[in-house]
Amino acid sequence: MKSMHDQLERYTAQLEALAQQQGLDYYPVDFELVPASFMTEVAVYGLPVRMPHWSFGVRYIHQYVQHRMGHSRLFEVVFPGNPGRAYLAESNSVEENTLVVAHVLGHADFAKNNALFADSQRQVGYDIVGLAAQRAKQIAGFIEAHGVAEVEAVLDAALALEPHIDVNQALRRAPYPEYLEGTSREDGDGFNARFATLAGEAPPASSRQRRRAPVPPHPELDLLWFIANYGEQMEDWERDIFLMVREESFYFHPLFSCQIMNEGWASYWHARLLREADFLPQHLYLEAIKTHSDVVRPYAGDDQTALAINPYHVGFVLWERLVEEQGLDAARQVMCCEDDFGFLRNHLDEEMAHELRLFRYQARRNGEIAVTAADLDDVVEEILAPRFNFGAPRIAVAELGNDGSLILEHDHRTDGRGLDMERSAKVLEYIQRVWRRPVVLRTVDGDGGERIIESR
Repeated sequence: MKSMHDQLERYTAQLEALAQQQGLDYYPVDFELVPASFMTEVAVYGLPVRMPHWSFGVRYIHQYVQHRMGHSRLFEVVFPGNPGRAYLAESNSVEENTLVVAHVLGHADFAKNNALFADSQRQVGYDIVGLAAQRAKQIAGFIEAHGVAEVEAVLDAALALEPHIDVNQALRRAPYPEYLEGTSREDGDGFNARFATLAGEAPPASSRQRRRAPVPPHPELDLLWFIANYGEQMEDWERDIFLMVREESFYFHPLFSCQIMNEGWASYWHARLLREADFLPQHLYLEAIKTHSDVVRPYAGDDQTALAINPYHVGFVLWERLVEEQGLDAARQVMCCEDDFGFLRNHLDEEMAHELRLFRYQARRNGEIAVTAADLDDVVEEILAPRFNFGAPRIAVAELGNDGSLILEHDHRTDGRGLDMERSAKVLEYIQRVWRRPVVLRTVDGDGGERIIESR
């Protein structure tokens, strides 16, 4: 292990120098070799230390089983920041981890220079790992003060709403205005105001009756923020948990929205850096390139059909073509300004879609796979659909009822899909526990008729 560590340390320093010569611009990265079990835990929890919750245990078991069955492999886990943090598996060979180091440098360049990543880090901070550890300590304090069951009930609700933020709003938001614009905050003398009106005089501005603004003043997509700020029955510690989960969602948003771009950019750069790293022994380079072929292979598992896209492969091919046809400077400009939505819509053409064997498909009852569309626009939107709104249905707070009930509405027109009614009812139950008033969700059924789900 000592020998591998020393080799990797030497190659890391040399690869970083080469990356900077090639124009990569990134915050320092702390590399750490860790056991494979730690890698699985990080991949499942999303962070090395995070608030405890039963759902992470379920995800861990699934990831562990997949790994044991050979369906997945974790080469590295990266956390953007200043410094960035990268965990490499001790079980990897020197060749594999050398490739991983080059791959991570591509990620670090992307995270510093992509507008979505940069904005997220400015708002959330540059040390998400330290922040998550601090929050885990806070949660432990809440558990000690209020008990596991009470805290877990709040986490059930907050984590169920994890995708429901509004990334078009700032992380730090002011509450809604209390009064409608154009109305006074002073009640004034009501009698004098009415008398002046009867006499044909306009009442002074200070005497106009103030009118409270409705809550919410518009459909509110940021459910975590709204509940934390307007849940009158909630305790302060419960609000804190909701806001913690919300802030972590802001951090994860660019990772979700730029996955194809980000993994493709990192794959492009690990291939390029290894190709130009004349300090690497020939045998190490060849083994690393074999690993590269596995990483960017077009197919899922051993099935020779593109039933699920490999983001490494699609991104890698797109970046290679962009650099070849338009040059590295133009590719960097795209990297800085776009997310996966713009990247695929603007740069994936018919020829490349055919080369990548991308298509819409449908599984038949007899197990056969039928191609239902090869149209480029359909294919692109099929790939992007699960990435919209974190892959979650678009739900907004529509209004507050007279009894304080929380009335939610499903934007099924934008979603283009229905809801899982059973799961939705469970989520409403979680929310009702912390809202402590009725919670109602308006949606549609399979025939387009109105459907209402309630929890009281």
